Amino acid sequence: MTLTLALILGVAVGILLGLLGGGGSILAVPVLVYVLGLPLSEAIPASLLVIGVASVTGAIPKVRARLIEWRLAAIFAATGIIGTLIGTVLGRHLPETAVMIGFAIVMIIAGIRMLRSNDDVGTACRTGNSGIDWRRCAPRSVPTGFGVGVLTGLFGVGGGFLIIPALVLLLGIEMSVAVGTSLVVIVANSAAGLIAQAGELGGNWALTSAFAGAAIVGSLVAARFSTRIDTDRLRQWFAYLVFAVAGYVLLDTLVLS
Repeated sequence: MTLTLALILGVAVGILLGLLGGGGSILAVPVLVYVLGLPLSEAIPASLLVIGVASVTGAIPKVRARLIEWRLAAIFAATGIIGTLIGTVLGRHLPETAVMIGFAIVMIIAGIRMLRSNDDVGTACRTGNSGIDWRRCAPRSVPTGFGVGVLTGLFGVGGGFLIIPALVLLLGIEMSVAVGTSLVVIVANSAAGLIAQAGELGGNWALTSAFAGAAIVGSLVAARFSTRIDTDRLRQWFAYLVFAVAGYVLLDTLVLS
């Protein structure tokens, strides 16, 4: 029964990843903890494994289409890996209650971000004929990449819901390139977090593998139909779902436990 749930919920998370290009991974930890019954210490590295593998799958067509800004991805990844390792250390020293409350707050921020308009874009890293102006770009990209990395290590989230808005709104990267660049960064951060927390995975390989495999399938299937669906409307409904899950996490952590 548990494996069946893992397959069903993995497909659901994968579909959200495929349709929205990010954000669906934020549900991985609550699903693994509250539905599939993993302890938080195992759920975070399991989530990183799922996110990393699914992101590799999604990044391959972006690489072929040359929709990745590799230099910017390298800066985000380099600073993000450092942040991920620091976030992992912080997570080991914080009480589980504090981690779950922090995770719920991150979910609320992500939901708010999904409801906001993306009309105003930045220009700090916009690519021109002479390339990127790194004197303007680096002061924004370095701390942003580091901050996303800390969240990855601490909460087991890919950070796509923060990376993509940062690339588009703060740095001025085109959306199509931002999605591909974000996937590369998520792969690097997830790999760093998984290596640092590999010992916490426990013996639930069958469950984790089923969840990850189903997420990949769901993501690939959804990506084929993403152009036929009103993603703005879907993103709004998904934001409300994220709010509901965050509310449950806070209720369970502060009241029920």
